[in-house]
Amino acid sequence: MQNSSSTNVPSDPGKLPTCVQYRIASSGELADVEKVVEVKGPSDSPIGASTGRDKNDKHDPIIDVQGEALSTNKFLVWTYRLERLLGFETRGIHRVKSRDQTDKTTLSFLQIVMMWFSINTAAQNVTLGSLGQSVFELGFVDATVCSVLGGLVGTIPVAYTAGWGPWSGNRTMICARFSMGWWPVKLCVLLNLVILIGYAMIDAVVAGQILSAVSSNGSVSVEVGIVITAVLTFIVTTFGIRFFHHYERYAWIPSIIIFFILLGTTARNYDTQTPSIATGRTLMGNRLSFFSVCLSAAITYSPGAADFLVYCNPQRASRLKVALATMIGLGLSFTLCFIIGCGLSATSRFAEEAGSGALLVAGFSSLDKFGSFCSVLTALGLIANMVPPVYSSGIDFQILGRYTAIVPRFLWNTVAVIIFMVCALAGKNSLSEIFTNFLALMGYWVVLWIAITLEEEFIFRPIPALSEDGRFNWIDWNVQERLPIGLAALTAFLLGWVGAILCMAQVYYIGPIAKEVGDFGADMGNYVGFALAAVIYAPLRWLEIRKFGR
Repeated sequence: MQNSSSTNVPSDPGKLPTCVQYRIASSGELADVEKVVEVKGPSDSPIGASTGRDKNDKHDPIIDVQGEALSTNKFLVWTYRLERLLGFETRGIHRVKSRDQTDKTTLSFLQIVMMWFSINTAAQNVTLGSLGQSVFELGFVDATVCSVLGGLVGTIPVAYTAGWGPWSGNRTMICARFSMGWWPVKLCVLLNLVILIGYAMIDAVVAGQILSAVSSNGSVSVEVGIVITAVLTFIVTTFGIRFFHHYERYAWIPSIIIFFILLGTTARNYDTQTPSIATGRTLMGNRLSFFSVCLSAAITYSPGAADFLVYCNPQRASRLKVALATMIGLGLSFTLCFIIGCGLSATSRFAEEAGSGALLVAGFSSLDKFGSFCSVLTALGLIANMVPPVYSSGIDFQILGRYTAIVPRFLWNTVAVIIFMVCALAGKNSLSEIFTNFLALMGYWVVLWIAITLEEEFIFRPIPALSEDGRFNWIDWNVQERLPIGLAALTAFLLGWVGAILCMAQVYYIGPIAKEVGDFGADMGNYVGFALAAVIYAPLRWLEIRKFGR
């Protein structure tokens, strides 16, 4: 194949060859960066075989948009020119090859820890911790133990998927193609978009409530606070991963200072003696349900965890180092936020604000004007938690189809910002209900996908007929013929959902099995769904390989 550097680029974008995709250089001229390689037949090597990190880079396919879809569309030509002019990140779902990954120490172990700590040290996790008392009627000790353990367990799958970034150079939902298959993964992408936009919506509502509560006589409405945070999030995500990492590198500093100030002013009032209200099986059910909500809050980072680390060099940021850094960053931040939330809600003078963004304002109330300043910084600190889901949503939109793939990432980010802002404005008065219902429900599909992916890698990929040394052939990320059919994964995924529904306990529905535990049920959907998907997938995947060879 001819090297792109030697390609003669026509001056008229309307006459570009259909086999080549072009990007717009900042100078206004067209520059060929990659050629479309459409691989029709199966690979000569076994399905999934690893032939070296970038040994076959020249066969690494990118999205085939038939060339003309980009070159003859004036709007797309203009957007690509705008990307290069303003320095936006132009890469969307395309794989980051090893030569494009960085050796800089700023993306080493410590920065990954700080990135996750910065992302997750946010007010919405304090609000989530407060639900132990306000919704599940747990005492301080019960609420703290359940929330912290739930968060720590939930970081394990996130650590697992985060390691894919440097290892594969692919975004998380692209990696999911290697377990779910070409078509079933689109269902996961749609569900992940709900998670990403939903989390940004929750953050926006919390920020709006804080800004409104701290303003004099409510002069700043919740709606205005939502719009302010949405606009700031849009600015950060539009510029892409470089700006993202620079922002997250320092965003944790004011947040940690503010939270320690909050601890110092409120910890002496924490009611650590009053026990949980319920007893017996009802208490067990409430504990398990709150544990599940906090686990879901952590585990839902998994479908986007690798998106932020694809530019890390795997020689410097190995899979194990990335996993440990992710667990440390998330674990520390969850522990801090959950303890503060549980303590505030267990304090009688703050209890009536539990489950809302005004809870933190109440905690700072003894500091007068300085407390108001701290509250504003806390609200703005939520932007660090809103940036990752909005950034990932721009990538996930591109995975939905060939035509969505050619729309630039920053435009999809804009769409995501508009959607979560509108939803936040509509749901601003129902935050605690959104928390308890949305988080637990979204956690179900993630655990099903994790169960399938774990078995695909550790049971089937080490088989010589499928892969070499248990490694995925990441260069096949966009070759449908070299990916699993996905029938086994889809069947296990759907039947796993059945198990989750039978064992879920939400305000709007309690499954028949969940009803057997206490007065309010116990949310066991995550655990039953995971087990059921794992049991079903293994034999079906074996049959799928026997039948189709991939």
